[in-house]
Amino acid sequence: MKNLLIPVSIGLFFLSSCKKDEIPEDPLESKQIEFSLKFDETLPRLGNFGEEVEVAAGNAAQHPEMEEVSVHYIEFAPNATTPLGAGQIVYKGTETEVGGAAAVDFDKAPRSGEDELFLSVDLTKLAPGTYTWLRVSLTYQKYVIQYRYNNPPYFEDLILDGTLASFVGFNTYIKSHTIKDSVRVVNANKAQGYWAFETGLIYAGVPYGSVSSGDGAGVTVVNPISGTSPVPPGSCVVTGELREPLVITGNETDNVQVVLAFSINNSFEWEEVIEDGLFEPGEGERVVDMGLRGLHPYVK
Repeated sequence: MKNLLIPVSIGLFFLSSCKKDEIPEDPLESKQIEFSLKFDETLPRLGNFGEEVEVAAGNAAQHPEMEEVSVHYIEFAPNATTPLGAGQIVYKGTETEVGGAAAVDFDKAPRSGEDELFLSVDLTKLAPGTYTWLRVSLTYQKYVIQYRYNNPPYFEDLILDGTLASFVGFNTYIKSHTIKDSVRVVNANKAQGYWAFETGLIYAGVPYGSVSSGDGAGVTVVNPISGTSPVPPGSCVVTGELREPLVITGNETDNVQVVLAFSINNSFEWEEVIEDGLFEPGEGERVVDMGLRGLHPYVK
């Protein structure tokens, strides 16, 4: 019986050894940087250079009700003099040249609402060091705004909700996109400033809404360190200082949770035709700015 047991024991030993070799233990391998979004109307309303600004004379604005946002690029920078691209780029979305020039592939861009885990990247993409700034390239926003609809004698002075899809990235290839219920077919590249608006008029259960679209709306791109680290025009790379510096040692035992908090303080702005503080597209009032008004990131 002893002679029979020896080969079995040896076989079990080798099986056990192989199993250990196939599953190496790497405590850092599974650690992630987890990104979520926050939209806050109480944050400062900032201009392109990070200064607090009021709504321009002759214009009006409102806080949009954000539904989803898409981000194309995320970079951590050690300090205010780090050039764009010279920090630690932890995420860059898919691009395509189907529409001609290089553009964000909208169909492959992750989209998320508030307080959702919208992106998780391997923590090893962030080298050990101390990071004080975060740069994020926005691509797309969808939100609800209030507008005045007036079409007497059938409808008069109605305040309704409408849905705006705004494309704020440097260039985006769009096959089609859904605004609220309507689908807009594009099949082309769209430069920063393209938008589509769906009205929300429903009467007796019947929709009377419509869809309009346009190009060239203004987009504020906040960069408080533009003097030492500028971004190219039209890039929509917004820059924000981390509430507390993020220190990466390379020996982290937990995931790092980063919140991208954006200011929506009067971030939807239009040119008034009738000076009543109401958005009235039917009266020819034109959208002049649909950029978020500052990035205030922090680590949970």
